[in-house]
Formats: sequence, C-alpha cells, structure tokens
Amino acid sequence: MSKEKFTLLKSKAVPLPNENIDTDQIIPARFLKSTTREGFGDNLFRDWRYDSNNNPVHDFALNNPAYSGKILVAGKNFGCGSSREHAAWALYDYGFRVVVSSFFADIFKNNALNNAVLPVVVSDSFLKRLLDTIQSNPETQVTVDLENQNISFDSHSENFDINAYKKICLTNGYDDIDYLLSLDKEIREFDLAH
Repeated sequence: MSKEKFTLLKSKAVPLPNENIDTDQIIPARFLKSTTREGFGDNLFRDWRYDSNNNPVHDFALNNPAYSGKILVAGKNFGCGSSREHAAWALYDYGFRVVVSSFFADIFKNNALNNAVLPVVVSDSFLKRLLDTIQSNPETQVTVDLENQNISFDSHSENFDINAYKKICLTNGYDDIDYLLSLDKEIREFDLAH
C-alpha cells in the first residue's frame, strides 16, 4: 500500500523528552490484536496518555492542547525494545510523519521507514535545543526537507542521513512493491536484451 509523497514538511511539533522510549510504551502489547494498520493511533502511548480510569493525563504532551503537529520530537534511544511494527503503525495512524531523536533502535527505524514515518537522527545538542524551543514556544515551526536531508527551526539547522532507497520510496509515496512496479519498463527492457 503506497502512502502520500514526502518531500517537505513544515509543522509544529510535539515534545516528548523521555529517553529510552520502547515499543511497548509506544503501543502496549494488549492492543496488538489487529492485523490491519488502522486504529492504532487511538492507543499511541496509551499508558502515558490515560490513567487507570481511562481519564486523560493532563500533563502528558499529546493531551496538552498547546502542542500539535505532524512531528514528534523524542529523547534519545526511541523505539527500543521488541521489534513490533505496530509502533510505526500507531505513530502514522495518530498523524505523525516525522520522529526526531538523537538515536533510534535499528529495527524501529526500518519499520518506521517502511510505514512512511521518517526517523530523523540529529545530534544531542540539536535535539536539546529543539526540545527546549518547542517547550518554551509551542508555535515553533519545524521544517523537514527530505530532498536536501535537512531539519531546521528558527535560525538552527542540521543535516541528517537516510538510506538512498528509502528516500526514493518516501519521496514517491512507494512501498517496496510500488518501487518494483515503477521499474517495470527497465525490467522489461533488461529481459528483452537477455
């Protein structure tokens, strides 16, 4: 299933400065009963967003009306723990298209890229400055330029790396099958030549 094309995103951001956020915190295991990607956003960070009586926890960032946007800015080591793809599904279904951190667990990073969520790795100092800025001014606009592999806000900017193949997929809205189908002409020409 292809997703929307991603080239440039300018959005406000939601700060979540916690470090070592694991996939069970992103989407608790008890919500993994579905095999379709829809509906997981309702339970994103469920145990942090709601108390035991199912009431919103008012000081949690996703419940704070001051914060909104398609960018989640999280502390170091985001997506550690088990390899559940549902964590990426939950982030996407909630509306996030970018997660910024200074380190991502490898499996989570690949799952995110496979599900049209861009993990942007920045330096610790850039991450701290970005979190501090968003927390002091929730209206801060963050720009993620995938083509130029750059993230910026106010007068601060930093480049980030991305796998070239995944960049092609994101900028064209491709999943792996869409990418192969996009090469149909080249594959046919190769087949005829051999």
